[in-house]
Amino acid sequence: MSTLSKRSTIYLDPFLHQALRLKSIETSQSMSEIINEVLREALSEDAEDLAAFDERANESLISYEQMVKRLKKDGRL
Repeated sequence: MSTLSKRSTIYLDPFLHQALRLKSIETSQSMSEIINEVLREALSEDAEDLAAFDERANESLISYEQMVKRLKKDGRL
């Protein structure tokens, strides 16, 4: 763990806590390391989604009905 780490209190569902403890023992990682890794992955996915939204910001908008028609025409619906 980095010396720049911040301390935080979180409340876990008892079953999640038990699973986390077992995963920690199984992988020889601390519970904090596992939580940090999972949070990094989740936040990274959010950042990728936001980047995709930014890339498409200038695309024209279509209505829901137009999208359904397009999907039916392409055989995807």
